[in-house]
Amino acid sequence: MKRFKVLISDYEFKSITIEKEVLHSAGAEIITAQCKTEDEVISAGKGVHAIINQYAPITRKVMESLPNLKVIARYGVGVNTIDLEAATKHGIYVTNVTDYCMEEVADHTFSLLLACARKIVQLNKAVKNDVWDYKVGMPIYRLKGRILGLVGFGSIPQNLAKKAISFGLKLVIYDPFISKSLADKYKAEVVSLNELMKISDFISVHTPLTNETKGLIGKEQFNHAKKEAFMINTSRGEVVDEEALIHALRKNQIGGAALDVVSQEPIRHNHPLLKMENVILTPHVAWYSEESQIELQRKTAENVVDVLKGSSPKYLVNKI
Repeated sequence: MKRFKVLISDYEFKSITIEKEVLHSAGAEIITAQCKTEDEVISAGKGVHAIINQYAPITRKVMESLPNLKVIARYGVGVNTIDLEAATKHGIYVTNVTDYCMEEVADHTFSLLLACARKIVQLNKAVKNDVWDYKVGMPIYRLKGRILGLVGFGSIPQNLAKKAISFGLKLVIYDPFISKSLADKYKAEVVSLNELMKISDFISVHTPLTNETKGLIGKEQFNHAKKEAFMINTSRGEVVDEEALIHALRKNQIGGAALDVVSQEPIRHNHPLLKMENVILTPHVAWYSEESQIELQRKTAENVVDVLKGSSPKYLVNKI
């Protein structure tokens, strides 16, 4: 009989061979499911010592219903699917993987920025509709000397900052938790959120979703924005007040948006953003490359093994 039971509550990968290899090496029994509700997690997770989680809600009720639970390991950086306070109270480790897709998200963000700046999507559509006219994309401004505003300045936006500097962009940052010396390293100015909105040509969102950051960028902030500015979000959809964003786009308060994330995913078929010519949408793909996915799956499983073997996991979110 195997020593530990591990539930993979839900996943969207084609294969979970990597996790199975890591967990089997530690003598774990693996249960797989595609849970969407807390009750489904509870039903699938009877007797488990660990949960590997992607999108299913891991709530206080789930934790109280699974008394053997020692660790919840999330695929990804954000842990907004997990009641962190309840986990800490119940002595359950919560882990994530913070470094598996830094290059990918930075690359995707900068790709969206360039697509906005050069009006790539609009021009491509025009040409395919038999309109050969550069004026379709007007106005287009030279990238060098424009201002990129970074909302949050963790590892991913720091990676992005290096790419942006090489293209001649100037940087401003809103992040209450960074030091001036870190900003100085990137020749960036630390400003208030409203000031960032006021002076930025591109606004790129990188803060995690918490109670404090939900709706961080809303009506007040869009009232400060330049009419030609572009909003780029590769973080979490709910950091930006979606109704306020839609209003700002409709009223031409900003020039456009490029979003890898929205408040409810997948985006509903009749969503207003789908009908807007100045909005680029990608399906929460910024994290993905073949290499990053392999790294994510392996490190998530290794977090579980660390805890079940009595060690402290490398990517620990809460303090037990």
